Amino acid sequence: MPQNDRKADPELKLAAREYISDWRKGGGTELDRLLQSEGWIEILDEQRQVEQVVGDKKDAVLFYSQDGLYDLLGNSRDQEYYYSMAVLEDSENLKSYIVIKLPRDLVSISVHGSEPDTPLSNAIPFYVLLFIASIILLVFGYSYWIASRIQRPLDSILQGLNEMIAGNYSKRLSITAEKEFMLIEERFNYMADVIETTTFEKRIAQESKQRLIMDLSHDLKTPITSIHGYAQALVEGRGEDRERQKKYLTYIFNKSTQVAQLIQNMLELFKVDTPDFKPEVERREIGEFLRERLADVYGEVEQKDFLLHVSIPSHDVFAQYDPELLSRVIQNLASNALSYNPKGTHLRVELFDHEQGVSIEIADTGQGIPRELWTTIFDPFVRGDLARTHTGGTGLGLAIALKNTEKMGGSLTLRSEGSEASIFTIHLLK
Repeated sequence: MPQNDRKADPELKLAAREYISDWRKGGGTELDRLLQSEGWIEILDEQRQVEQVVGDKKDAVLFYSQDGLYDLLGNSRDQEYYYSMAVLEDSENLKSYIVIKLPRDLVSISVHGSEPDTPLSNAIPFYVLLFIASIILLVFGYSYWIASRIQRPLDSILQGLNEMIAGNYSKRLSITAEKEFMLIEERFNYMADVIETTTFEKRIAQESKQRLIMDLSHDLKTPITSIHGYAQALVEGRGEDRERQKKYLTYIFNKSTQVAQLIQNMLELFKVDTPDFKPEVERREIGEFLRERLADVYGEVEQKDFLLHVSIPSHDVFAQYDPELLSRVIQNLASNALSYNPKGTHLRVELFDHEQGVSIEIADTGQGIPRELWTTIFDPFVRGDLARTHTGGTGLGLAIALKNTEKMGGSLTLRSEGSEASIFTIHLLK
């Protein structure tokens, strides 16, 4: 097993699942052997980001891509570390991963099954024949044993593949065999996990698309019906006086503006969501950019008697972002705060410079968003006032803001704290 002067415990386990019990208990014999062999454990969240390390971590990797982790589990000879992984599930069915790492030169992966050379004695012919017969029986017995050890895991793999083909993406392998089959098991389970997650996300996306079309039809039908009714009244001469005609025309103008805005927002949402859309994300200074965006909305802030509090570091702060996408995010969040809150509301915009990234908080002391809507507030056509007709909004602002932020590799979250009823936080990488 060892390949040079460095030595590993001969009883060291190489399968990640062997360490789950010790990790949950916070220690144990298997974990001690791993740490003494200069290995360590990494716990990855559902997005494959390292959220916990047990032992002395000797590399700087904090995130694994889907394909990258799959390749590393192949444990090629040129890798610096040996990898093994198992899937963890908690009581809420939230998936995470346990990964063990060992210096690659401590692990030798080879195919077993070659027959050792056995010297023949120069005994009398009878004993020679007896010895040969014993060797033949031994070879047959050993071959049968080897075949059975190979056949069982192969049958399990074949059964797993058949179930995957039949659409059972929850199938997972559990093989007790040589390290080579353990590697196949881990890569199969990881692949199955990715396929299951992708299939679930695809189904949710399809349901979301159908719901989106229904909501869009509803939001277009209502104002268009109103426009048609008032236009018909004007054509038929039911607007007897100029004041009533002006009222009808104003209503038609407002509703047509709402329809145009809805269509524009839908086009923007679809454009960002297409696979061939490539955002121009680069590392740029963000402090001055944020000041310019706030200057664009300052007139509306004064007009609505809001109290604006801005906190931006005086030194240069850099982040990975697309100016056009981020402008739209800030504009939508600020417009929501200005549209749905009363006069005198305090509006806070603050930029934070963290070690791993930056965050922008846009918070207000207004009426807030009902907690029962927090899980769906970023879905298209969901509005924070529970009404689809009380305001002229399209219900797409937060959906566009979330999609734009994710396209830049960031995230958008909502919380409340103290007197601030709504705190939207934009997280961006550096």
